[in-house]
Amino acid sequence: MPSIPLVSANSSPTDAIAALERDGCVVVTDVLAGSARQAIARELGPHLEKADIKTSLNEKYAADGGPADFYPGNTKRITALAAKSEAFRALVTHPLMLSACDAILSPNCASYQVHATSALVVGPGATVQMLHREEDSFQFFKVPRPNLVLASMWAITDFTAANGGTHLVPGSHRWPGDRVAREHEVAAAAMPAGSVLLWMGGTLHGAGANVSDNWRFGVFLSYSLGWLRQEENQYVDTPLELARTMPGQLRDLLGYKMHSALGFFDPGPRP
Repeated sequence: MPSIPLVSANSSPTDAIAALERDGCVVVTDVLAGSARQAIARELGPHLEKADIKTSLNEKYAADGGPADFYPGNTKRITALAAKSEAFRALVTHPLMLSACDAILSPNCASYQVHATSALVVGPGATVQMLHREEDSFQFFKVPRPNLVLASMWAITDFTAANGGTHLVPGSHRWPGDRVAREHEVAAAAMPAGSVLLWMGGTLHGAGANVSDNWRFGVFLSYSLGWLRQEENQYVDTPLELARTMPGQLRDLLGYKMHSALGFFDPGPRP
């Protein structure tokens, strides 16, 4: 059974980055303090309460040409986290994430951006999700693709193999597209609350089945090269009026920044 590398937040970011580049995934413990987790849970709580556990995401995804069973049931999901949670915004600019993006993404772009955000509360009875790659939307690149996306899952509560901890296939970021993961090559990301799991966009992964009696709460955050179309439309989820109230670094990461000649707009006449 493969294992997912584990490092402490007290270690140098280079340790996590080295494991990430080598194995395609890494868990960093003790990154997010209890007060920060509580703030995220408090700010996202009202939105999650309104989320339908029997979502229609599979129907929407299938209508766009995706697998009809991509999203497991018994799971509450919300997106647009930068707009909904001030505490979440600190994760976007966290030094560990920026160091990892600098190492993984910066060689292929002038600047990187937030790719997608979501909060997931996985309940008992949730089934296993099919293995996939974050970069699968960019089918015109041959697998293994250049580094296009870097993803993370922040543990607001404990993640265990029993409650649906994320499944990953270490080393699969270097595999050819026709290689299929075998059962003994899949590892479950067990990590205590306050940890963050990082993985390469080319690493096979998927949510695990929750066979426990407990709900597990995680926050997903990914980044992509600045010249790619973002998976989540940040300009709709975080409109300009709200973006203007945010710090410049955060606003730039959400995509309110030109990448070379890409992304210009007409601000309209000055008053």
